[in-house]
Amino acid sequence: MAIKKPRGTQDFLPEQMKNWHYIEQRMRDICKVYGFNEIRTPAFEDTKLFLRGIGETTDVVQKEMYTFTTGDDGGSSFTLRPENTASAVRAYLENKVYGKEGLTKWYYMGPMFRHDKPQAGRYRQFHQFGAELLGSQSPVVDSEVICMVVQLLKDFGLKDLNVEVNSVGCPNCRPAYREKLIAFFEPKKDQLCSDCQDRLYKNPLRILDCKNETCKALSVGVPEIHEHLCAECHDHFVELKTYLSAADVQYTLNPRLVRGLDYYTKTAFEVQYTPLGAQSAVAGGGRYDGLVEELDGPHTPAIGFAMGMERLLLALEKQNLLPEPELEPSVFVVALGDAAKVEAFKICHELHDKYVTVEMDGQGKSMKAQLKYANKINAKYVIILGDDELARGEAIIRFMDTSEQETVPLDTVSERITSLVKG
Repeated sequence: MAIKKPRGTQDFLPEQMKNWHYIEQRMRDICKVYGFNEIRTPAFEDTKLFLRGIGETTDVVQKEMYTFTTGDDGGSSFTLRPENTASAVRAYLENKVYGKEGLTKWYYMGPMFRHDKPQAGRYRQFHQFGAELLGSQSPVVDSEVICMVVQLLKDFGLKDLNVEVNSVGCPNCRPAYREKLIAFFEPKKDQLCSDCQDRLYKNPLRILDCKNETCKALSVGVPEIHEHLCAECHDHFVELKTYLSAADVQYTLNPRLVRGLDYYTKTAFEVQYTPLGAQSAVAGGGRYDGLVEELDGPHTPAIGFAMGMERLLLALEKQNLLPEPELEPSVFVVALGDAAKVEAFKICHELHDKYVTVEMDGQGKSMKAQLKYANKINAKYVIILGDDELARGEAIIRFMDTSEQETVPLDTVSERITSLVKG
C-alpha cells in the first residue's frame, strides 16, 4: 500500500483502544473526586494565541508548531494546538466564565500536535490529559493539583515515581535573577548551543532547561533562583512544601526545573517515572498567574498540569499494569434458512433495543461455523433457530459454558435472554 500514516502518528486498533478506555475512565474518576469538570476545545486555534500565551522564544513556538493559513478567512493563520492550557484560558475568557464562578476547575483529554523528532513515547500527534484550576493564588491548590497527579499514577500501580518541584519566581523577582543569569553565561556565550545563544538575552531562564550536554556542563555553578525569590514567592514555596509533606508526598527540589513554556510563575513541578529512561517525565505543570492577563483578561491566578497519555500507557505496559480485558457476556443467534434469518434479525433488533450485545451471521456460514464463531466472541448464550423451531413457534437457548439447552416460546426469547444477561 503506497499511502501510509504520517511519520510520528499512530493507528489505535480495537485491542489497543481497550487500554485507552481504561486509563481515560480512571482519569475521569480522579477528576470527579477532586471536583474537576471536562471541557473540549478546538484542535486548532488562532496562531496569535500560542505566540502570546506560550511565548515566542520557546522551542514549541519556534520549531514545533503546525501552522497554516486559509484563504476563506482573509489569510488568517491557524495552528494545531501544541498544548491545551492556552486554549483553556481562551475559552475561559471568551465564554466569560470568570464572571460566573469564583473558582474554575476544568480537565481535558485529547490530541495535541508538535513537529518534533519521533521517538519512544514522543509523537507528532500525541494525547494529553490535563487539568486547569483558575481563580486561586493559594499554595493549597498547587498542592492539591500535585496530589491529584501523584494519586492517579499510584492508583495505576506505578512505583519509582520522582516528584520534582521548584519555584521559578514572579515578575517582581525574576528580572534581578535574569540579570544574574546573563552575567553568569555571558562569558561562556560562544560555547553555548545556538539555541541558548539566542535565549541568553531574550529568556536566559530557558538555558537551564537545555538538554544539550555542553550547555548542561556550562551551567554548573549557576546561581539558584531560590536565592533570589521575593518574600511572596519564598513564602508561597515554603507553604507548598509544607502541604506536600502533610499529604505525605515525597518530593525533591530541583532548582533547574523551569519547564518549557514562558507562562509559568512560582510553582513548577514534574512527575517522572524512572524506568522510562530519557523520556521519563509522565506529567508536569505549574502556576501561571499572568497568562489570563496576557490574553487580555482580568488578573486571574491559576495552576495546571498535563500528562502524556502515550507515555503513561508505555509505563503501564513496561510494568504489566494494564488489566486483562474483561469480556462481557454476549449473545449469538444461529439461523438456518431464509425464514429463520428474518426471525433472527427481528430478535437481534429487539435485544439491541434493550442494549444487549448480540450478533447474527452475515456471511452464510454453516451451523458448525456459526457455533465456532460464537465461541470466538465469548458468546455466553446462543439462540438456535431453524425451520423445525419456527414450525413449533419455539427457539433453543444454549448455555455455552455448560452446553445445557432450554426451549422457549419464540415470542419470549428476547425477554428470557434479557433476564439472563442482565440478571
